[in-house]
Amino acid sequence: MCLLIFAHRADPRYPLVLAGNRDEFHDRLTAAARFWPDKPGLLAGRDLEQGGTWMGITRGGRFAAITNYRDPSRTAPAPRSRGELPLNYLVGTQEPGEYLQGLLPVAEAYAGFNLLVGVVGELWYLTNSLPAGERAPLCLQPGIYGLSNARLDTPWPKVTRGKGRLETLLRAGTPDHAGLARVVGDRQLADSTDLSRQGLDGDMDRILSAQFITTARYGTRSSTTLWVENGGLTHWRESSFNPAGEPVEQHEESFVITGD
Repeated sequence: MCLLIFAHRADPRYPLVLAGNRDEFHDRLTAAARFWPDKPGLLAGRDLEQGGTWMGITRGGRFAAITNYRDPSRTAPAPRSRGELPLNYLVGTQEPGEYLQGLLPVAEAYAGFNLLVGVVGELWYLTNSLPAGERAPLCLQPGIYGLSNARLDTPWPKVTRGKGRLETLLRAGTPDHAGLARVVGDRQLADSTDLSRQGLDGDMDRILSAQFITTARYGTRSSTTLWVENGGLTHWRESSFNPAGEPVEQHEESFVITGD
């Protein structure tokens, strides 16, 4: 994922509400989100080049998502694929904080990442963008959060815009997939003045400033909307797009989390 806007225990009706976009090169082979035949309790997309995922949830209530951390000073290929980080948590049994703590000794083996893991009602965050001595798992307090290609809640325009829209949506009533898609669906480029305040002055910064990115080689490949009700009823929808930003596939799942 490259943009995640989510409410964690911010509304007493819904332990988790989320909208996110996955931005990627259009020629990277990907399988759309489904329950995996070889891991039938796991609902996630699949990177067919490295085998990992960018976001998923299990019937037992485990959740994970990852975004890249953009750092122009670190462009060399990393030894390990970031997609294995959410996948290993989703198919494992460790508590979320324990899992992130165990990543600290190997965090340098991955390109820059922001990782969310947890269970419904409990979310943790870790980034390897900090110096090694400052890295630590963070247990998130209830609230509305935004995560793109900088650290959690860095006020990039598309993050700030998304958080405001999600707050408005929750105040208005019951979430739905169409409303959540609009939280991350803005294709307008950010104002150059707003970008400069965040030190984003390059031409590529402007191109990537939209929530929904459309270019010939790279852009928003899919959008995911998700909410979990008290009692565990979970609603998931993934919409996939072609390089022109036109929808090509949409798939929904609803299931009750068992807690197993």
